[in-house]
Amino acid sequence: MKTILLAGILVSCAAAQIPTEPPNLIRVVRNGSIQPYADGKAAVNVLGMSATSGLSETWMLELHDSFGSLEDLDKALKTVASARPPSENAALLPDDVLAPSRAVVGVYRPALSYLPGQAIRIFPTARYFDIMVCRIRPGSEADFAGLVKLREFRFDSINLDRPEIVYQVISGAPSGTYIFLAPLPSLRMMDNGRPFTPTYAEGVEAAARKKAADTEIARQHLWFRIEPRMSYVSEEFASPDPGFWHPTPR
Repeated sequence: MKTILLAGILVSCAAAQIPTEPPNLIRVVRNGSIQPYADGKAAVNVLGMSATSGLSETWMLELHDSFGSLEDLDKALKTVASARPPSENAALLPDDVLAPSRAVVGVYRPALSYLPGQAIRIFPTARYFDIMVCRIRPGSEADFAGLVKLREFRFDSINLDRPEIVYQVISGAPSGTYIFLAPLPSLRMMDNGRPFTPTYAEGVEAAARKKAADTEIARQHLWFRIEPRMSYVSEEFASPDPGFWHPTPR
């Protein structure tokens, strides 16, 4: 009986450790390094990723619950940077990425996200991210929201298993920039190809294409591979697959 009870407790604890709500904020740092996070003992999860399409680059994806969390991390990283020799700090200077800046901050937009609760549960077991970056015309926020709803209708019509979380960039990039994050357990999910839109949804798809042309300035699709040795995550976050996130040093 004790063994069964203990097993039940362990299962419950493991379930509680898996994130169930998307972070309220993200910060994306392009071509950064994981070492400052480790040196500063960052209190947030940071996912390191390398591009498998587009420019050869890396992203550090910071997951924050609040602006206070962002401030605390900023202070910790500043302390680490101050302790580095000038030659090392020079490598941390901004470069020509993500518009004119190298780091952007985005706020969670639940109304624009597709099955966000499912998406965040996939984060600990994700191996890739399918990322879409959109920039829309000024004053077209309502039309963009309608476009996203049409897109979600198509997803439902073809039973697309691709939950995603949407963040609106509020600092570090031009206004009207949105980042869509879809975690993928494997790129093999793409092997099924693009499902055909059923007849009843074809009109919606055509309407979405027209609305996109009227609403969006630019759209970019990117694939990134999760790099555990470039990541800094808690034991709780890593618990579904600790061997992946915290590999034994060679």
